Amino acid sequence: MAGTCECLGYRFQIVQHQYRFIFKLELFTSNASRAAESSALGFTVPQFVPQLEQGSERTLVEQIVEWYERRIEQGVFRSGSRIPSIRQFAVDAQVSRFTVVEAYDRLIARGHLESRRGSGFFVRHRNVDASLKKARAWAESPNPNIDVVWLLRNMFRQLPAGDAPGGGVLPAQWLDAELVSASLRSIGRQNGAAFLDYGQPQGYLPLRQQLQMKLSAMEIEAQPEQILTTCGVTQGLDLVAQSLLKPGDTALVDDPSWFLLFGRLSRLGVKVVGVPRLPDGPDLDALRNLSQLHKPRLYVTSSVLHNPTSTALSAAKAFQMLRIAEEHDYWLVEDDVYCDLHFGQQAQNCTRLASLDQLKRVIYLGGFSKTLAPNLRVGFIAADPALAREFTDTKMLVGLTSSELGERLVYKILSEGHYRHHLERLRTRLSQVRESATKSLERLGLRAYANPGVGMFLWMDAGKNTNALARRMLEQGYLLAPGSLFHPDQRESRFLRFNIAACSKPAMLNALGKALDQKN
Repeated sequence: MAGTCECLGYRFQIVQHQYRFIFKLELFTSNASRAAESSALGFTVPQFVPQLEQGSERTLVEQIVEWYERRIEQGVFRSGSRIPSIRQFAVDAQVSRFTVVEAYDRLIARGHLESRRGSGFFVRHRNVDASLKKARAWAESPNPNIDVVWLLRNMFRQLPAGDAPGGGVLPAQWLDAELVSASLRSIGRQNGAAFLDYGQPQGYLPLRQQLQMKLSAMEIEAQPEQILTTCGVTQGLDLVAQSLLKPGDTALVDDPSWFLLFGRLSRLGVKVVGVPRLPDGPDLDALRNLSQLHKPRLYVTSSVLHNPTSTALSAAKAFQMLRIAEEHDYWLVEDDVYCDLHFGQQAQNCTRLASLDQLKRVIYLGGFSKTLAPNLRVGFIAADPALAREFTDTKMLVGLTSSELGERLVYKILSEGHYRHHLERLRTRLSQVRESATKSLERLGLRAYANPGVGMFLWMDAGKNTNALARRMLEQGYLLAPGSLFHPDQRESRFLRFNIAACSKPAMLNALGKALDQKN
């Protein structure tokens, strides 16, 4: 007795063998069709395996993992379906069992598979689609109010650099990926035991010693014990604020200034008061009056490459700021995260408060996210020794230590001399695009607040409320940074901050020109 039938791309054959009936399965469709159909039926076909490339840049383990991930995401292998055993997959793919074991372990760790004792490996039930939809909805959800969160959400949408002239970082292609990757590989070859402890609360000592030399070159004398590392300048500001401020205190900030600062201070219950910023520094009359009226605990400011104007503090105003701060007894917090994009300490109008004060009343902040990689969260604080100890205690309370891996990487890049050459390339490239970016924007009717000739930002007057302009451009896929975000009170503004490294795309400039011509 014998018979055959066809179903879902498979031919089933029943043949009689002595006193038993044998059930045979024969494939007569393509691999892709078979995979989808077998998954629907809830069984696996061992012969369906990836075509692995020996000698590829990707290891065999990586190829297997990517092959499974792609098919699980596409729904070829559905939740709950069983996949081939380690032995069967190894035989069919002609690889070692160890390779398959490692690949399956990675798939389990990433949540794609689960191991059922005595039954094998199965595709794990995951509500991935719902999670992705929620994440996308959060990032793209309309926000009627243009505020700090609005800009942050859209900055993290990972728009192409040419579509984000309001962004605050250099395009990835401007940075040196190979420098970072090579340094990371080199660190990975070192003794792995060094990465198994928490590390030092104050930060990796060789890096702090290297930072001592960096600061000395800027005429700021600081011993390693006066320096502590942070997870970027953002955490540095947090540590300073949490250590020195309490709810109800007042903090002065530049107006305009870095938008994230306002939200961070307000979350601590601190009253944020803006000091009008002029091309050469704060309005000193306003600073005196506000200091007398509000009795602030500190003033957060930038001396070099001020964000968003890229202007610099004059020496005369720097001296006056120190005098006013001493008279009213508050700290000056100098945010110098963009300092390495300047042409040097001896350049015209390049005076730092910390170099004049030598960290007696000034707390100095720096970092490397703007020049090496935004994802490399390594910053530092330099301060009076007693304050440095207090900041370190706060750092331990809120996060124990910072990542020594990133600190070792930055140390390697700084100490081997690669950083200096990298900065020269960045500065040269910024100089090359500054004039063309300025002219392109001026042709659209925008006017520059100042022309400092250095840095990555232009502060441009659009002659109209830029909130409506930013909304209009975002609808077309372009991110602008309207001036209201850079004022502590979020008031309407005619200004926009432009990143000169992202102002060359003709389609963006054309869209901006049309948006400017429209009435608000």
